[in-house]
Parts: sequence; structure tokens; C-alpha cells
Amino acid sequence: MHKDSPALYKHPDGHAAGAWESSGPAEPLERSLMKSQRQSVIVEVVEREPIYNQELLRRRLRARGFDVTQATLSRDIKELGLVKRAADGSYQRPSPATTMTRTAEAAEAAARRMAREFLRSFEPVQQLVVLKTDAGQANVLAIALDRASLPEVAGTIAGDDTILVVTRDPRQATAFVRQLEEWTGLRRH
Repeated sequence: MHKDSPALYKHPDGHAAGAWESSGPAEPLERSLMKSQRQSVIVEVVEREPIYNQELLRRRLRARGFDVTQATLSRDIKELGLVKRAADGSYQRPSPATTMTRTAEAAEAAARRMAREFLRSFEPVQQLVVLKTDAGQANVLAIALDRASLPEVAGTIAGDDTILVVTRDPRQATAFVRQLEEWTGLRRH
């Protein structure tokens, strides 16, 4: 249980309870918040000390209140883009040079995968496209879209659950919306 987590809801009898005190399965919002907090802690731990393997990272997470499986930790490492340092084999965030060497195909595939996972709705407004995600997921999707370097997209601005995608003109917004529809199976809002 993560002791520093804020209360997320109130029981009918009035006392506050956090997602980690719930007796039932975690709701999507709660899972999203837990994942976001856990991934933030992973980045913090990796940046603070050399972590050479997943078991050591798992122990550090457990000490911080996150008891995760090896499969969950592997997914987090992949989603965060952590790589092993050549010099000592410890995990690190990729350098900008490493990130830039990713192929365009791999970056677009990651954006497609994250759009399928995180995107809930979208709405074009002239040359802008407003994307909606669950809480805590907008930044991850916006980063994936930026890294994909899609020709229609000039840039993104992300909040907690909303992304503003700026395209170069209304035609490009329409093309981007068609691409989102193809990637996700969703239809414009």
C-alpha cells in the first residue's frame, strides 16, 4: 500500500478511503493513477541510484509502497523507454541522441499502440484536434505522438487527461483524425 497516496473517494458513511484501501478490484481511474505514480517513482529511483536489474528495482519499489510483479515492472520499463547503460549495465532514461535514433516506423508504431490503449475520444476544431484520455495518461500519449514526428502534427500540449494537437491547417487536422480513426477504431466525437 502506498502510504502517501491521497484519498480518491469517500465511502458512503463519510470517511475517506484511497484506492489502495478499496476492497474490490481497482477501477480504471485508480489503476491509471497507480501506474502513473509507480512509473514516476521508477524514474526517480533510476535517476537517484544505479539499478542493475529488475529484482533490485522491484525491492526499491516495494520499499516505497509499490508491490509489483516482474511482468508489470517489465511493461513499465518498456513504456518508460529505460535502457541499460553500456558502461555499468544500470538502467537509465534514454539520452536525447538515443531517442532520436529510433526509427520513424518504431516511433509511429509506439504512437499507434498508445493511442489504442489510452485514447478515449477526439474532436477536430479547425486546425486543432482535442484528444481525451483517462486521468494521468495524456502526457504519455502526447510524448508518443511528438516522437512519431507525424507530418500533420506541428506539436502537442498535454494536461492530465486532455491533449491539444496543433496541425498545420484544417486539411492536416482531417488527415490526422482519419489516422486516429484507423489506429483506434474510434470515430470523431
